[in-house]
Amino acid sequence: MPHAPVVLLLLTATTSAVAQAPPPQRPLTVDDLFALKQVGNPQVSPDGRWVAYVVRTLNLKTDRSEAALWMAPLDSGTAGGAIPLTAPGYSPSEARWSPDGRYLSFLATRPRGPGAAPDSTGEPKTQVWALDRRGGEARPLTHVPQGVDAYEWSPDGARLVLAIRDTLAAPWAGKSPRPKVITRLQFKRDGTGYLDTLRTHLYVFTVASGALTQITSGTYDESDPAWSPDGHSIAFVSDRSSDPDANHNTDIWVVAADSAGGARPPRQLTTNPGSDESPGWSPDGKSIVYITDVEPDIIYYATRQLALVSVAGGAPRLLTRTLDRNVGDPQFARDGSAIWFLLEDHGEQDIARIAPDGSGLTRPITGPLDASAFRLAPNGLPVALVSKADVPGEIFTWSGTALRQVTFTNDSVLAGIRLARVEKVTFPSQDRTPIEGFIFTPPDHQRGAAPLPTLLRIHGGPVSQYSWRFNFEAQLFAAHGYAVVTVNPRGSSGYGEAFSRAIWADWGNKDYDDVMAGVDYAIRSGIADPRRLGVGGWSYGGILTDHVIVKTNRFAAAISGASEVLYIANYGHDHYQYEWEKELGLPWRTRAVWERLSPFNQVERIVTPTLIMGGDVDWNVPIQNGEQLYQALRRLGRTTELVVYPGESHGLRAPSHLKDRLERYLAWYDRFVKAPR
Repeated sequence: MPHAPVVLLLLTATTSAVAQAPPPQRPLTVDDLFALKQVGNPQVSPDGRWVAYVVRTLNLKTDRSEAALWMAPLDSGTAGGAIPLTAPGYSPSEARWSPDGRYLSFLATRPRGPGAAPDSTGEPKTQVWALDRRGGEARPLTHVPQGVDAYEWSPDGARLVLAIRDTLAAPWAGKSPRPKVITRLQFKRDGTGYLDTLRTHLYVFTVASGALTQITSGTYDESDPAWSPDGHSIAFVSDRSSDPDANHNTDIWVVAADSAGGARPPRQLTTNPGSDESPGWSPDGKSIVYITDVEPDIIYYATRQLALVSVAGGAPRLLTRTLDRNVGDPQFARDGSAIWFLLEDHGEQDIARIAPDGSGLTRPITGPLDASAFRLAPNGLPVALVSKADVPGEIFTWSGTALRQVTFTNDSVLAGIRLARVEKVTFPSQDRTPIEGFIFTPPDHQRGAAPLPTLLRIHGGPVSQYSWRFNFEAQLFAAHGYAVVTVNPRGSSGYGEAFSRAIWADWGNKDYDDVMAGVDYAIRSGIADPRRLGVGGWSYGGILTDHVIVKTNRFAAAISGASEVLYIANYGHDHYQYEWEKELGLPWRTRAVWERLSPFNQVERIVTPTLIMGGDVDWNVPIQNGEQLYQALRRLGRTTELVVYPGESHGLRAPSHLKDRLERYLAWYDRFVKAPR
C-alpha cells in the first residue's frame, strides 16, 4: 500500500501562546513510561541553524518501540519550534546531514512497497534514506539486498561509506530454518543468537551513479568508518589478529577510499593489544584521536583513555592517563586547537576539552547532569543530549558560559507530575572507603517524618554508575511511597580504575559491604525504616542481589532480574567466554574459584521472598541460572516466583513486557515490604 509522504519543511514553526493554568500535579505512574519520549542522536546542520534528532516512543497498542525524526531551531530556546520530519512506519536512526546541508539522511527499514529493497526472503532491509531540504518525500539512496549497518557522508557529499554484512552465497532450500553450523570460538551474542562466519566490510557508494565499491575484505569485521578531511582515506576499527574471537584487540586502520577490490590494503596505525575505537580525524588530516584500553587483561574494569596517533605513523600519545576516568566520543574542534569528549566522573557525565598535547583539561559542561551525546556546531560549541534528575534527555546548547535548553519533548507530560526529591550522598563503607549514591524520596515526604519503606536498587555492569540521569524506575517507586537507595559500590565506573577493579574475582564482597552501607546511611538519616526493606536489580544488579540475600535476612523482599547464581553453568552457555576466562580462569583448572563465588552453593541461607525474572532468549545472562535459583528455592519451600518473558533477550523490548515488569515490581514489594515485619 502507498506510504505516507515524508516532507522536510525548513520553515520556522510558529505557535500562538495561550495563557493556561498549569495542570494539577499527580504522582508518576507505570503508564507514564509510554507518555514520556526518548530523545537521541543530535545532529547539527552545516549552517548551524538546526539540530536534527530522533524521538523514540513505546507504543502499547502495537507493542513496539517506534521512532520519528525531528528537528528544532537552535536559536529558539522556547517550546513550539520543533518540527516532525518522518511519518509512522520508518523508525529512523543514525540521522546525518549531507555536508552541503541539502539532505538529511537516516537509516530505516521501510515497509513493503515500491522502493523497498527486499532480501532473499522478501523482507525489506535497512537502507540509507534521504530527505531533500527543498521539500518532497524521503527516498532511498541505497538498495543493498542485505541492508546497511552504518554509513557516513564523504566531505564533498558525493559519496557514502557503508558498512555491509556479507550475505550467503546460496539460499537455503529447506522449509525449516537453516541449521546452525558452529566453527567460531565466540559462537553466541545476545540479541543475535548463534554467530556465523559472515563478516561486515566497508563499501564506497557514489550517490549520483549508485555505484557500490567494496574497499575492505577478509575474515574480519570493520566498524566506525570515518572520512579524512580531504576525502581520500577512511579510518576504521577492526580486529585483524589470527583469531578475533580470542581477544578484544581492535585497532585503528586507514584505507584508501578508492581501493577497489583491495588494490590498496589497509594500513594499521595502532598496535595496542587492547581495544582502540571511535576514530576522529584532526582538521588537517595529520592525526586521529581515538579511545583506547591499554590494560586488556583486566577486561571491562580498565579505564578507557583518550589517545592521539599520527596518520604518518609512530607511537600514539595518551592524553588522559593521569585523569583515571572513562572517556568517550572524542571530536576535534574545527580549528584543531582542542579535542572535546565525554567524561564520566562521580555520578556525572560531563563534556570536557583538552589540547592535542594533553594540556589544559577543562570541563565546560559539568555539574548535576548526564551528557550522553554531543556534536560541535559551526561556532565551535557543543550541542548536547543532557539528562538531569528531573529532566529526561533533551537537547541543550552551550553558549560558552551556560547551558540553554533547545528541545522540550517531555515538558507537557512532566508539567502534570510531582517528581521525587533526589539527593546525592556520601557515606563510609565497612572499611571506611567513601561511597556515593543517590536517595529518592516521595514528592511530599519531609525530613523528620516517619521513616519510609525503602528499596535498595542495584545497577548492572558491574562497571557502570548511577548518575544524575533521569531514573524512571526510582521515580516510580518513590511515587508509590518508597524511599529508594541507589549506590555506586566498588566495581562501578566513574571513580577510577582501582575502584572498579576492587571486585576482581571477588563479587559479593566489597560491593556487598558498600550497598549495605548505603542502606545503613538511609536508616541513620531517619529516611529508611529498618523493618521494611526491599532489594533488587537487573543483570549485575540481580547478581549482587543474589549475594545480598545469601548473606543477610534484613530484607523483606528481593527481585533478582536476569541474574547469575551458579557461574559454572554459564561457561559455554552465555556470550562471556573471554571475560569468564580472564577473570576466573578456565573452569576445569580453577573450579574452586568458580564455586567459591557462586551464591547457589549457599542457597539454603536464603529466606527472603524472591521474585526471579528474565528473558527466554537472553544470551547475556541466560534464564538458566534464574531457573536453577527458582528450582532450589521452590524445593526448599521458600516463597518465590519465576517470570520468563518470551522472545526477550537481556534488555526487554516489548512495551507490554516492560509494563508487566514494572507492575510486578510494585506488586511484589507492596506485598512483602510495606507492612512492618
